[in-house]
Amino acid sequence: MRIQNRSATPDGLITAGAFQWPASGLGVEVVRMDLETLENTFLPFESRAKQGGDTIFAWYGRYQQAKSLGEAAINGTIGSLLENDGSLAINSVVNETLRAQNDIDISAYAPLSGLPEFNTLATELAVGPRLASLREIGLHTSAIATPGGTGALYLSARTMLAVGDSILFRSVHWSPYDTLAAECGLPVRHWPILPEGDDSPHPKVDLQALEIELEAIASSQERVLSWLNDPAHNPTGISLDGDGRELILDAFIDCARKHPKVGITLLLDTAYAVYADEPYGWSKTIHSKFSWVEWPENLLICWAFSASKSHTIYGMRCGSIVFLHPSEEYANRLAEVCSVTGRGTWSLAPRLPQATLLTIHGDDEKATVWAVERDRLMSLLSSRRQHFNRLIDEAGIPLMPSDDGYFAFLPCDDPVSIAEKAAESHFYIVPLEGGVRIGICSIGADEIERAAEVLIASWRTVEE
Repeated sequence: MRIQNRSATPDGLITAGAFQWPASGLGVEVVRMDLETLENTFLPFESRAKQGGDTIFAWYGRYQQAKSLGEAAINGTIGSLLENDGSLAINSVVNETLRAQNDIDISAYAPLSGLPEFNTLATELAVGPRLASLREIGLHTSAIATPGGTGALYLSARTMLAVGDSILFRSVHWSPYDTLAAECGLPVRHWPILPEGDDSPHPKVDLQALEIELEAIASSQERVLSWLNDPAHNPTGISLDGDGRELILDAFIDCARKHPKVGITLLLDTAYAVYADEPYGWSKTIHSKFSWVEWPENLLICWAFSASKSHTIYGMRCGSIVFLHPSEEYANRLAEVCSVTGRGTWSLAPRLPQATLLTIHGDDEKATVWAVERDRLMSLLSSRRQHFNRLIDEAGIPLMPSDDGYFAFLPCDDPVSIAEKAAESHFYIVPLEGGVRIGICSIGADEIERAAEVLIASWRTVEE
């Protein structure tokens, strides 16, 4: 702020309006601190430890720059579904319904836990058609609205573990999982995304490793929390079948029974489920299991629901955390606890997208139009994936299984070098720990062949 009309008084004071200070103060020397000193002065250790930006958006920025320079660039970076012409794929009935909402739903706050009707709808969308059957066997649900599926993940980490507790992920996972864990003060433990030995009972489940990790955590802390992104895993596209789901569920049940005083929580991150062959496979497996097996009271299952992909409203931040447990009272208590945590974090989730989903799914005609467009987008993804997988398989490149959803994943020892090599031919992908993520969702159908050729050549140059 500039102070005007300054003058010196006879006794050596400088005046500016009602303020006075010694004239010598005008010549005070400013001590310049280097960046490290400034950081140490202002930031605690936890803040100083934060480095860099988001890898995914950084590589997307490189694609955008190449495109702006007129290069024939291929976008394999961003986790948004694009049409074959490169435009954002949008389920038009969703946007039309957004724009038609009344003034209250556009501008007003939602309740802290979300619109009650939305919480009911989110539960139905997350759990699927077996919801009624799960309730018939004595299970209860509750839910609160969150800013996207990420909000649901955060709530589970913040409320179901204490600072310093370990959280369990598969070894390959969406990189913001690590950011969320760090923000909540949770060390991370891993179990392999695929079996590392030849004696696994399932090609996609390292059961022994999972059991070892669960036992280690349950023996050393009062609570266990594991995030499982399935089906249509990000960043690989892997989906579990019924046998794989049952093996994992049994591991959590066994851990709960062995440690009856330890809270065991399995959170299912189903952000991409709508684009999977079995979008509600977990509900099927859970219902089948607990139709004849008693549910341990210290076991909790949650869903992280996201409308970002299913309703193509990524930026509207619409999601929910859904709880499933035999105690209705406890399920409702979880919703209360998470509402308070949400209030102290983001205040509340946006009302407009909640109201929009309610309008769509409360109108048979709109819901049908939404479903038809969803099926078209799924077909778009499936055809790209099949073409890409075939080309990579024919080249003998060791792509991880890519079954559903938005992505494929190529494991490698030097992912940055492969991504840089691909970028030389203007194919942009995302280097992550242990491999590169390829966004099938953002590669046009007529670009799949060139993208595969560049990836194959890049892998052979760096890895062979």
